[in-house]
Amino acid sequence: MSSTEKKVLLAAPRGYCAGVDRAVETVEKALENYGAPVYVRKEIVHNRFVVDSLRERGAIFVEEADEVPEGAHLVFSAHGISPAVRDQAKSLNLQTLDATCPLVTKVHNEAKRFDRDGYHILLVGHEGHEEVEGTSGEAPEVTHLVDGLEGVDQLPDYLADEKLVWLSQTTLSVDETMQIVVKLKERFPHLQDPPSDDICYATQNRQVAVKAIAPESDLFLVVGSQNSSNSKRMVEVALQYGAKASYLVDFATQIEESWLDGVETIGLSSGASVPEILVRDVLEFLAERGFTAVDEVTTASEKITFALPRELRPARTVKQAL
Repeated sequence: MSSTEKKVLLAAPRGYCAGVDRAVETVEKALENYGAPVYVRKEIVHNRFVVDSLRERGAIFVEEADEVPEGAHLVFSAHGISPAVRDQAKSLNLQTLDATCPLVTKVHNEAKRFDRDGYHILLVGHEGHEEVEGTSGEAPEVTHLVDGLEGVDQLPDYLADEKLVWLSQTTLSVDETMQIVVKLKERFPHLQDPPSDDICYATQNRQVAVKAIAPESDLFLVVGSQNSSNSKRMVEVALQYGAKASYLVDFATQIEESWLDGVETIGLSSGASVPEILVRDVLEFLAERGFTAVDEVTTASEKITFALPRELRPARTVKQAL
């Protein structure tokens, strides 16, 4: 290959993770089984294309459960909910389907356990993010949000005399999270680690793939929505690891021609809530502008799958004894 040939380095793994796949299929199956409308609290996943596609099929997205007619079907999004939201839905006699990612549920269970054991929880995450609100709701009296390095300094001094453990939002930058944890331990040396890493496997794998490609990239494009935490972190990682420029786009039509000026190598990946069709559209856009060589760079293999909510699984058939 000529060193001057325009090319695309395509990251693998990219796109849908097991939790997103499960959440989207939950809404699709609910529409098939119960018919439209099916209500969804918040965006099922943080991707414009996915949300718009499900809306066209009969999903109605609401902010809170009290917007749903009594007795209707309501899907909880992949990001998780607090017990208060679950109780509200129950009081309205809603037929609920929980599409919370099992890896988020794991963090919720950790929060409940540490609360029972008398710990205060330092939750590393972004203020206002749905996942953070859900996790905090499991132990609101003892959970303290740590949003960025500056959040460490804002924690109250009395925590120095408490049992402490840190947990994290699952879609953060691995590197940034560990920087925050180091600073937390400098202030609170007795801070305990969670029993297992909270940042999800898909978030980590996508960031590792970006790190492998970024040093060779004149431009790094990440397909994903602006409200997608894991997608935004990928842009930051690309810049941190050597990409000369990096942008987040929902669609190929958002790519500006000026970004391609003087560019020979483009890195390309997509967030964990992005369907592959959007990546293919970007590849087609780039091919029309001379970037016809595509080299897929694989750094991990993902084979994890999650079962649908019990209510949507096919009924088991019992074979009669001969």
